[in-house]
Amino acid sequence: MAKRDYYEVLSVTRTSTEVEITKAYRKLAMQHHPDRNVGDPAAEVRFKEVTEAYEILRDGQKRQIYDRHGHAGLSGGGGAGPAAGSAFHDLFDDLLGSFFGGGGGGGRKQSRGGPRQGRDIQVVIDIDLVEAAVGATRTQTVPREEACRDCSGNGSKPGTKPAVCRRCGGQGAVILNQGFISVQQTCRACDGRGQVITDPCPSCRGNGRVEVKAAIEVKIPPGVDTGNRLRYPGGGDAGDPGAPRGDLEFVFRVREHKFFHREGHNLVCQWPVTFAQAALGGPIEITTLIGQKVIYELPRGIQTHEVIRLGGHGMANPHGGRKGDLMVQVVVETPTQLTPEQDQLFRKLAELEKTQVAGSRKGFFGKLKDLFGSDGHPTE
Repeated sequence: MAKRDYYEVLSVTRTSTEVEITKAYRKLAMQHHPDRNVGDPAAEVRFKEVTEAYEILRDGQKRQIYDRHGHAGLSGGGGAGPAAGSAFHDLFDDLLGSFFGGGGGGGRKQSRGGPRQGRDIQVVIDIDLVEAAVGATRTQTVPREEACRDCSGNGSKPGTKPAVCRRCGGQGAVILNQGFISVQQTCRACDGRGQVITDPCPSCRGNGRVEVKAAIEVKIPPGVDTGNRLRYPGGGDAGDPGAPRGDLEFVFRVREHKFFHREGHNLVCQWPVTFAQAALGGPIEITTLIGQKVIYELPRGIQTHEVIRLGGHGMANPHGGRKGDLMVQVVVETPTQLTPEQDQLFRKLAELEKTQVAGSRKGFFGKLKDLFGSDGHPTE
């Protein structure tokens, strides 16, 4: 049986953020978890399906491959794989929280009793279509947490140290007995650290981190589109002392242009020409999105809404390869105000057209006359 689209499985869109994808996964996984649907094989299949989808879409590299090539691009490594265990354990913590009042989630990766990794940060960057076409360098202000300098990130007032948590004895976890079942749960007194702050640092109030505004230089590659991502490993929040920082991810959102419309790597626009240009043909000058002037030889007798193609004047391909094209839809403009000389010329043209229709040339109106007859009724 063919696999369903991963975005459809999680009921999210292709522009959904990692936070939105995780939220959707947790909701569905909790709903279909086998422990909550004993004896229901369909629920187990559904649980495996949402877990596999989540493992692909939460991984930036795998998600890019899937977006470009679909399931075929992930053959040989696109399933839930070994990483599914991490998603399962995260979910299991949530299940424990729902049963016993404990807390899953929280956003920081941590081993019980050990230092916590910093949180990942996601920032949306709005750019216009020209910036998306040629690329840009943007200095983006990102609020993030840095280790407190006064306490070196441990949260205790300088000269003091954290104390061992009395509730868990420094283990970071406690055992809950529910009848004949014993369940291990993260210690809520110390949040799994195994230590508590008895004399907090006044600068960070015992948090160990302070919020700063970091200026990050973002190099936007040519050809990006809405939903494309740029990841900076180690650019997120600082972790506990000895733990790595989180990652920073920028998500691009491209604003609509008033004149040019994007279709994949191609650009589409309309370009006005006069009656004379359309009838006689000849060179016209077309301005591209980035301001280049392109001379195009218009063929004689071109009709309104016909499309001409300017190769290589579309959007760049951020993954390499040739640029897209500019598709120009010709629009023949009808003049609304005529000079006396133009009025005479159009009247002369109208007389000539009547002569041609009545004579040897059978144009559109001549064909209509043949179809409907002189009395206006359809002919047999």
